[in-house]
Amino acid sequence: MTPRLLLRRLLGLAAIAATCWSASALALDKVVFLTSWYAQAEHGGFYQAVATGLYKEYGLDVQIRMGGPQVNGMQILSSGQADFLMGYDLQVLKSVEQGVPVTTVGASMQTDPQGMMTHEDVKSLADLRTRTVLVSTSGRTTWWPWLRGKYKLDESQSRVYTFNLQPFLADPNAAQQAYASSELFSADKAGVKARFFLFADDGYPPYGTTIVTMEKTVREKPDLIARFVRASMEGWKSYLADPAPANALIKRDNPNMKDDQLAYGLDKLKQFRMITGGDAATQGIGVMTDARWRKTRDFMVEVGLLKADLDWKRAYTTQFVKDLRVMP
Repeated sequence: MTPRLLLRRLLGLAAIAATCWSASALALDKVVFLTSWYAQAEHGGFYQAVATGLYKEYGLDVQIRMGGPQVNGMQILSSGQADFLMGYDLQVLKSVEQGVPVTTVGASMQTDPQGMMTHEDVKSLADLRTRTVLVSTSGRTTWWPWLRGKYKLDESQSRVYTFNLQPFLADPNAAQQAYASSELFSADKAGVKARFFLFADDGYPPYGTTIVTMEKTVREKPDLIARFVRASMEGWKSYLADPAPANALIKRDNPNMKDDQLAYGLDKLKQFRMITGGDAATQGIGVMTDARWRKTRDFMVEVGLLKADLDWKRAYTTQFVKDLRVMP
């Protein structure tokens, strides 16, 4: 083969490769994923799947949009402005009861990261009977009825939590709702020694950081859901091993999130085995079970948060995670 012919053939192959790459790029399915709050370690797996190209490997062009206190995620999802929502079991069950056709397709965390931050003299959640408990508006229709019923607390003990730590820091008799990775971190930074009790350790049943979509999407785009769920769970596995790629994107989206808090948050995810514990230890990251969902449904019915005759199994499907096997 002459040099001229060889060069022509190489150029032809390069053109074919460029065309294939372009076609592949154009073929990526665009996906909008709306989180529940500002970017943080609890969202790390999704950011990792973007940062490391996992979503692209599964043919997805994923845009992560941050939620926040003024963002109505369920409304945005149901209006078609997002394809997936970072959800919460109680929220989804209540939405289904209200006629919103949404369903949960995967659970990043085997436990809800919600818990209680107390001062050092509190030894267990049972000790809260003598404390003032700071509860947010959303907490009153989620974990507070569970906690109040389990430990025979009185409604008069509760006060409004406004996401300001000063009332807790100033009052040695106060306890407040918290995530181990955020409020506890802030208390440590303020020099206040505090304890943290994860509600899940005392039987609070919901999953955490779930993936929610519309029932219509499940019917019409099951392959897209399967790819998004798998890439996300592989993202979580990767994030636990090396969080640097995701953390760079998290800090880009949320400049208030610093390296020390991200490291603290990741440490708590590992300490409480939120991603890799429970059923995930033997069935893989992202798994959900009928038994766990029934426990959440039963608790909600018991405390009057949900009607007993609801077809509660519409709130989730295990079809995308039962054989996923993304092992920790």
